[in-house]
Order: sequence, then structure tokens, then C-alpha cells
Amino acid sequence: MLTIAPDVEGLARFGRALADPIRCRILLALREAPAHPADLAELLGVSRTRLSNHLACLRDCGLVVAVPVGRRTRYELADERLGRALDDLRTVVITVAADGTCPDAAEKDCCR
Repeated sequence: MLTIAPDVEGLARFGRALADPIRCRILLALREAPAHPADLAELLGVSRTRLSNHLACLRDCGLVVAVPVGRRTRYELADERLGRALDDLRTVVITVAADGTCPDAAEKDCCR
């Protein structure tokens, strides 16, 4: 049975998914259109095994769903609003230090 994650848990899941560049690239690719794993692996230049592990993480986070299509499986964003959220996040300006680290990283255990 599927349930809706509370707000904080949902944001944490989204953050976990975005913490890895490959998962970000998968989400951005699926934002454009649903895709089969083999096609995603080729598009992203990663092995099918590695892609499968990342897709499992994204499924566990509730961000993508696997849709059976005959004998194959197609992946798509779990909710179309995720695509809009990704677009919004891409346009946000993030303040970083000149060396690319978070300004507060030395004082806190952030962004590590």
C-alpha cells in the first residue's frame, strides 16, 4: 500500500535523490520523456548495472515509477509536478564561495 510521505520526509527523499549527479541526470532525462533503462544507460554513458542501482534508489524515494510495457519496463517521473520542481530548482541561484564550497561549510557539517 502506498502512502504519502510527510512534508519533511518527502523533501529529505528528494534531497537524497538529488545528492548524486547521475540521479540528477536520470531525473532530468525523465523530465523530458519516459525511457527504458537500456536507453537511459546509453544516453547517460553509464553501465546498466549502475543505472539499475540509481533507478532503484529513485523508486525507493518515490520519485520514479516503473511501468511494464510488454516484456520491457519503462521509467517515468512518479508525478508530473516533479518535472516543474526540477525546472524551478535549476533556476535557483545558489550562493557558493569562490572555491565552490558552501560558505558555512567550515563552521557546520553542511554540504559534505
